[in-house]
This record gives sequence, structure tokens and C-alpha cells, in this order.
Amino acid sequence: MKSNVLVCVVGARPNFMKMAPIIKALKAVGQPIVPYLVHTGQHYDQAMKDTFFQQLGIPEPDRDLGVGSGSHAVQTANTMLRFEPVLDEVSPFAVLVVGDVNSTIACGLVAVKKSIPLIHVEAGLRSFDRDMPEEINRILTDQISDLLFTTERGALHNLEREGIDEGRVCFVGNVMIDTLLANCQQAVTPDLTLATYGSSLAIKEEGYALLTLHRPSNVDDPDTLVRLIKTVGEISKRLPVIFPVHPRTQQKIAHAGLLNEFSTERVSLLPPVSYLEMLGLMRAARVVLTDSGGLQEETTALGVPCVTLRENTERPITVTDGTNTIVGTDAEKIKACVHEILDSGGKRGRIPEYWDGNAATRIVERLLQRYF
Repeated sequence: MKSNVLVCVVGARPNFMKMAPIIKALKAVGQPIVPYLVHTGQHYDQAMKDTFFQQLGIPEPDRDLGVGSGSHAVQTANTMLRFEPVLDEVSPFAVLVVGDVNSTIACGLVAVKKSIPLIHVEAGLRSFDRDMPEEINRILTDQISDLLFTTERGALHNLEREGIDEGRVCFVGNVMIDTLLANCQQAVTPDLTLATYGSSLAIKEEGYALLTLHRPSNVDDPDTLVRLIKTVGEISKRLPVIFPVHPRTQQKIAHAGLLNEFSTERVSLLPPVSYLEMLGLMRAARVVLTDSGGLQEETTALGVPCVTLRENTERPITVTDGTNTIVGTDAEKIKACVHEILDSGGKRGRIPEYWDGNAATRIVERLLQRYF
């Protein structure tokens, strides 16, 4: 008898936002698809994991692999070793993975080597920068997937150029935006009294810029990190900055001796914040400075100007249609872009096609058509 179990994999925080609406849509239709949620533990902050699961309404995972940290090779290998017995036990009809983290490619490889169809949500995105580990994960996962769901129509061109047949590709929209739209009303503003520095009075009077930094290309290179942090200090003279600091980024800032750069009431350092807190911060920001792919999409959906501190993006629709501007890490370009936004209001943008809160429903409809 054919299995009706679909193994759904999450590994890091962005995966939670992508998987939450899919699980909800699967449960809404009931039989014949039964989701079996596997958390690899690639994101190993237990408190933050619990917060995301609770806020997004994701059920407790059926299996937590507890992989934890390590190099890319160690993390990928450990995920594969711990995931294979799950498939032997559950015998699913398919494995569904989201995004581009190590868990995505690791679990995908195990599935296809066991002749289990692989489904990739958020397929076809390309930065064309192979120095990014995520780019390698994206390319390889798409190559081995049986069914590929895309967030923007342009992704199909990337996939066809790589030899992937159009019949395996389905444009459904963006599940991240499903989650954002479902949770906007619950968004909250973090308690700024938790800030290391910063004046909540200045923020209330002037508004603020929201900053996030976590990519190795920005935080692992001391010269780049120093340049970015000093640039943020310059920007804060005109507009207060709120900076929820990723633990790894905080270690790099401390190691580079840059903490004194934040000894000002114009910059508020926060500990990592929950999804609903980050959503609240984004929604109310005058401008967002980030190296995060997810925030590029979310700011476009919210209509908030975004300045991306990278030389490229795998989400070009946020630039062509949305509110995103790519500036790289050059200090003068960053400051000029922020000042232009503050003077003119920034790019207005528009909501991309199918970023309407129904992407997960379209995914489930296609799953039923293809496999049942």
C-alpha cells in the first residue's frame, strides 16, 4: 500500500517561517497527506527554536535530530547519518525541504539515494556567487529534486539554463509571505530597555533604522566588519539604529574590539529577537539595512525601504519590483543610499505576483495532483 506520509524538514530559523504555512495547509486538507516534521537541529539555540515553534503555531517536531554546530562538512554529514534511519522507519512517499541551508541538501541527498522523491520549496533562486555556501546548496538541491516550487517567475529561467525540465517546476509564490501576512496583527515591539546602549526617547521621536548582520562575508572579514560598523555609527548620527545582534556576530564584533563603537545613545544593541518582535521592528522601521535574504523579501511585502549590504542577491524581484537596493559594503554607497531614502522616502515598489498569502495552499494542491 502506498505511503501517505510526507517528511517535512526544517533546520534553521528561516526554515520555520517557510514550513509553518505548509504544515497548516496540509493539516487543513487532512488525508491523504500526513506530514511528519523533522527538525535537524542545525539551529541549535533551544530557547529560540521553541519561541519560533510556539509563535508560528508549528507542532512539536516528530523527530529532532540534534545535529548542532560544526563545519559545513561536519554538519552536513551528521545530518545525513541521523536522517537516514528516520526514512527507513517512516517510509514516506516523498521528502519536502525548504530554502538553502545545509539541512536542505543533506536530507535531499539521503532521500534521492533511497529513491524517495524530493520536493524543494523556494527553488531556482540564484545569486551567481559560488563563494556563498547557500548557492551550492541551492544548485545541488534543485538538480536532484522531483518537484520544484518557485517564488518568482524568473526562477524558471535559472532552472532551465541548468537543464531542469519545465514540467518539474511549479510557480506558487512565497511561503515566507504567507507567514508574514498571517502574523502581522500579532507583531510586537521588543522592550528597548533590554538594549545594551540606546535611547528609546530618540527612537520614539525620530524613528529608526533596523540593522541585521550575519553573513560570513560581512562578519568574518575584519576589514569589512570594521567598515560596516563604522558606517552604521555615521548613519546613527542622523537616524537612531536598532541592532538585534546575532550571537556569532557579537563574538566577531567583540574580537575585533568594536564594542566601543556602540557606546552611544544613537545605537540600540538588542539580544536576538523572536519572529514576532522582528516583524514588529521591520514594520515600523524607516529603513532596514541587512545582509539577510529573508528580510529583503519581508521588507518588500511590508513596503519598507531595504538597503542590502551585499554585492548580489538571489532574490532579484525584491530589487526590480520591490523596495530593495543592493549597495554592497562600500561606506559611501551605503550612506548615500540611506540619506536618499530619508530625504525622498525610498523606493515604493509593488507586491510581487502570488505574494498573496496563498502559496502554501497552491503547494498542497499540486502535491495532491502529482502524487495522489
